Amino acid sequence: MIVEERIYTIRIGKLKPYLETYEKYGLPVQTRILPRMVGYFTTEIGPLHTVVHMWAYEDLAERDRRRAELVADPDWQAYLAKAGDFIERQENRILIPTSFSPLK
Repeated sequence: MIVEERIYTIRIGKLKPYLETYEKYGLPVQTRILPRMVGYFTTEIGPLHTVVHMWAYEDLAERDRRRAELVADPDWQAYLAKAGDFIERQENRILIPTSFSPLK
């Protein structure tokens, strides 16, 4: 198993509308196509205006296949058109669990 961590820096004053837009338009598409949401978080301490979300996949091949399906989905494209202006910066990481991690 791998976990993809995505970190978005949201424009100041746009966190609430971003989350509302994601919940209404993005979340239904992602949960239909992507296998497992590990969590979706905002920050309270440290860099503010930050959203962190994590998705679990069996391996990179599954991630690539599902991400391609997501990008091709017209509902996802419509969501991106609504949400793109809220995001200032994006980082992605692939996390590989250790042998003693509860997620393996």
